[in-house]
Amino acid sequence: MCENCNIVELEKKFEDKKVDLKLIDPILEKYGDVKGSLINILQNIQDVYGYLPLSAMKYVAEKTNNEKATIYGVATFYTQFRLNPIGKYLILQCQGTACHVNGSKEISKAMCEYLKIQPGETTEDELFTLEDVACLGCCSLAPVIMINGEAYGNLTPGKAVQILKDIRKKEKEGAINEN
Repeated sequence: MCENCNIVELEKKFEDKKVDLKLIDPILEKYGDVKGSLINILQNIQDVYGYLPLSAMKYVAEKTNNEKATIYGVATFYTQFRLNPIGKYLILQCQGTACHVNGSKEISKAMCEYLKIQPGETTEDELFTLEDVACLGCCSLAPVIMINGEAYGNLTPGKAVQILKDIRKKEKEGAINEN
């Protein structure tokens, strides 16, 4: 490993909630001995937990005889991988050219103010995670956000915040009905 690499500092980037590592044994049985399968392993682990827990990456290093630094390097290089848990609702805010020229920055600002978070963060109640993305491929709907795979287009700051308020209201009503 290089002299400039500091594993302890790198590990601080990863959330390490206690997780059941046995859940990833089937993944390691399937891909563990397959050369060049590290990305597949990490994708499958993220499917299990919703992100890449530090303990799971250490476990993968141990079980596949990969260096921790190699696994951390892949996890931090590719934007598809999440290092921390996400909220129940993942909001992808498009910052592509069409969205940008149609007001995505103002929409982002309004959502950040309403949610009291910045892009890359999760609300305290773990309901929403907001992430900026380069393009959602919905340019004809610009400006657009995607929430858990559903696109919302032709937005204004007010419309975007109203969508979030409606989701929050639905969640509160659901919690009341469950009790």
